[in-house]
Amino acid sequence: MGALEEEPRRLEGGDGKSRCLSCGLPTDRVATPEHDWVLLEPGMEPLAHKVPAEYRWIVLSDGRVTVYGVCPPDPFQRCRIEHRLACPAQPLPDLWPWLTSLRGENERRAERQTEPEIPETWPEVG
Repeated sequence: MGALEEEPRRLEGGDGKSRCLSCGLPTDRVATPEHDWVLLEPGMEPLAHKVPAEYRWIVLSDGRVTVYGVCPPDPFQRCRIEHRLACPAQPLPDLWPWLTSLRGENERRAERQTEPEIPETWPEVG
């Protein structure tokens, strides 16, 4: 296949805008080189080195996007992120398993702190 002579076909009236089925917020629906679509967070282009490699979407010269797993990326490279990472109606994916474990342990620790303490001595009944 050769290079595209025009921008990739976009749905929803041709402007690439769509809405998330989970939260209803606007998203950018963009084509990938594999002829799939991905919903990206509109107006969000963080520095690529701040985003885990498997979540970096780089805009190609023809307007399509691809995951950019090269580490470390150029310090000035910008990327896009999937809307599901920012969607308030979807759980956050397990970006770093060790951090997810730490968060779970901290949640349990916080719950233990709010439990009533057992007194050292019981009051006399009578």
